[in-house]
Amino acid sequence: MGVESEFRPAIIVVDFQEDFCPPSGSLAVPQGRDIAPTVNSLLSLPFAIKIATRDFHPPNHVSFASNHPGATAYQSYHTIIHPSDPSKSDTTLLWPTHCVQGTPGVELVPELDVSKIDAVVDKGMNPDVEMYSAFWDPFRVSVSELGEKLKEARVTDVFVVGLAADYCVKATAESAVEEGYRTYIVEEGTRAVTKEAWEAEGKKDVEKKGIKIVSASGDEIRRVKDLVVA
Repeated sequence: MGVESEFRPAIIVVDFQEDFCPPSGSLAVPQGRDIAPTVNSLLSLPFAIKIATRDFHPPNHVSFASNHPGATAYQSYHTIIHPSDPSKSDTTLLWPTHCVQGTPGVELVPELDVSKIDAVVDKGMNPDVEMYSAFWDPFRVSVSELGEKLKEARVTDVFVVGLAADYCVKATAESAVEEGYRTYIVEEGTRAVTKEAWEAEGKKDVEKKGIKIVSASGDEIRRVKDLVVA
């Protein structure tokens, strides 16, 4: 990523959408809406680029339990076969129907200060593959424009917030590391579907992959604050 002194940070706000938030989201993450003050505070900082992502599913999406007879959301699993290479597969947990295009649940929450967002990247439009990462699905059949936007902004470091910590935030951060970015998850800016598992094992797993779990009041964010706006 160049010399160590280079620092062009980006912030990615993952899937901060109505369907992922209480009280009425179909796949509500506990306390999901509570991250808004932290996220908006971070968005006021001089990041090189500020991107929000959205799950943007068609109604026949493979991840919906309702599209699999006899399946139960949060309990049943489904093995997805690579659309063009049957030798490759990926087993995924099935979810309640959520973030369907054209429904209120797909919208970014009103608490999010979208005036500070430079771009919104949609993901999960392909009905045949699951896509937790905002970069790509596990087969890389569907690749979003996120990677190109980060390259265009000459980003060196990626800070990830949003929902949910143990799924789409985690996967997006892991992809950012794969792409060569120094990568951080800001702890106060995310919530997990399963908090206990995230606290017990999830954080350790992502840290093993080179992702730093940082605080909104920590040195890494202070470094962003200290940047001079170009």
